[in-house]
Amino acid sequence: MIGANKFNARPAYVATMLIFAVNGLAFASWAARIPTVTRVLELSSGEMGAVLLSLAAGSVIALPMAGNVVSRIGTANTVRVAAVIAAIGVLFVALALSLASVPLTVVGLFLFGAGIGLWDVAQNVEGAAVEQKLKRTVMSQFHAAFSGGAFLGALAGAGLSALDVPLPPHLIVISILVLAVLFLATRNFLPEAEHRTERDGSAGKTTSRSAWGELRTLLVGLVVLGAALTEGAANDWIAKATVDGLGAPEWAGALMFAVFIASMTMCRFLGGRLIDRWGRVPTLYASLLAALAGLVIFVFGTNVWISGVGAVLWGAGAALGFPTGMSAAADDPLRAAKRVSVVSTIGYIAFLAGPPIIGFLGDHFTLRPALLAIGAVMVLSILVVPAARPLKPVELQKAAG
Repeated sequence: MIGANKFNARPAYVATMLIFAVNGLAFASWAARIPTVTRVLELSSGEMGAVLLSLAAGSVIALPMAGNVVSRIGTANTVRVAAVIAAIGVLFVALALSLASVPLTVVGLFLFGAGIGLWDVAQNVEGAAVEQKLKRTVMSQFHAAFSGGAFLGALAGAGLSALDVPLPPHLIVISILVLAVLFLATRNFLPEAEHRTERDGSAGKTTSRSAWGELRTLLVGLVVLGAALTEGAANDWIAKATVDGLGAPEWAGALMFAVFIASMTMCRFLGGRLIDRWGRVPTLYASLLAALAGLVIFVFGTNVWISGVGAVLWGAGAALGFPTGMSAAADDPLRAAKRVSVVSTIGYIAFLAGPPIIGFLGDHFTLRPALLAIGAVMVLSILVVPAARPLKPVELQKAAG
């Protein structure tokens, strides 16, 4: 029976890996070239932070609705709709940069953020369902695929930046590629009948709002919040912090981002084995502490090489918090979709709203010291790590009630 489940779920596993990878590619294609955008629009770090808030706003508005959207139209259709919204946003940004228009950039980033938010919740819900079908830990592999795609996007950004290729054609090509891949890959998602969520009946009237009242779900969200904040801050600011704080060229900043992503990707591919061997809680403790140490080394590094060591440790430590939180939220397959939606929402609010705050702090303290603000949230996340331990059968029955 298990063997059959593994066989049946394999096409969905491959498709979900690809969807995560393309998500990372799309996001990193933007993030790796934030220094270029800042220069083209002639913005300060604080002003760029304000612009980035529009991306966060789009996602924050879309994320709470994502659980209900997935329940209504399914994960595959949600990803498709989200991809179209994100692509339209990217085209707006491309046009805005051609015109050096900040207002148009804000509109484009808002749409891009909304699309990414819907897309991300849907892919995590699909990943949780595939993990349940395979009966083994694979969520970190999906997030490794995201990081791998982001690594390729960051490398492309570094290369195109070094070659002085304008950003608008770069973004247009990426948006076309993303749409083509997504519409093909989502054909192999699990049939909606395979998603064990609350439907019509006594449990069917439960909405995503009910999961917001569950203490364990909120605590798991808090664990994810710290991990997502450190990952999001690195995505948005590690390149610019390298350029501004160390006097490095733009291509070196993009390469520093690529180093961070590469380290994260490798640890996510190994994450399932680490969790199976050591358990969720010890692995999360080690991960978050490593991320905190890497952040400190990056901030206080006196040259690119020392800060690069910090980026490696930072990326490795930030690798497992988000995917492990998704697995913890999905422990009960009957309520996985709603809980994954809640935890994703908490994580992505930090992932997207935190970096603009860092930008504002950067105007007063410069970017590298401003990144230390992340440490306070990470400490809070470390304190509630035990909430992510796997639920026992008795606890699953109690949680379902």
